Amino acid sequence: MSIETTVQDSVQEDTQLITAEEAAKLIEEGALLIDVRSEGGRASTGAVPGAVVVNREHVEEDFNPESAHRLAQVSGTDQKIVVFCGSVNGSRPVAQKLEVLGYANAVHVDGGFPALRDAGVPTTGPTAPPAETTQARTASVTSER
Repeated sequence: MSIETTVQDSVQEDTQLITAEEAAKLIEEGALLIDVRSEGGRASTGAVPGAVVVNREHVEEDFNPESAHRLAQVSGTDQKIVVFCGSVNGSRPVAQKLEVLGYANAVHVDGGFPALRDAGVPTTGPTAPPAETTQARTASVTSER
């Protein structure tokens, strides 16, 4: 059975979901912070210094204890891990995959990056203009031609 099937089959209460304030405390205590947002998402909203950027499609190879490609920042399955995205829709599946891989202390943040920022977690950026502004500029340039 694949990890995807195991995650999809788990229809239980989301016991891994924590508040941004709880996440901030874990981060302060040294938890590994995982950002699963796209590059565009980070550029348009900002980033958390020290967060490890992980592609949601590579979670198994990045965290599997037996993987030759496991992230260097991962010290073991007992490590505290805080996953965030732009919302729980992106972070929940990653936290669930980590749990299936044996990471009992993997959690994800209710409200994602915006909630972490609002809870006082240091952030940087954004580094790119918001998508709406970019689209409006593109439309304006196109109509002028």
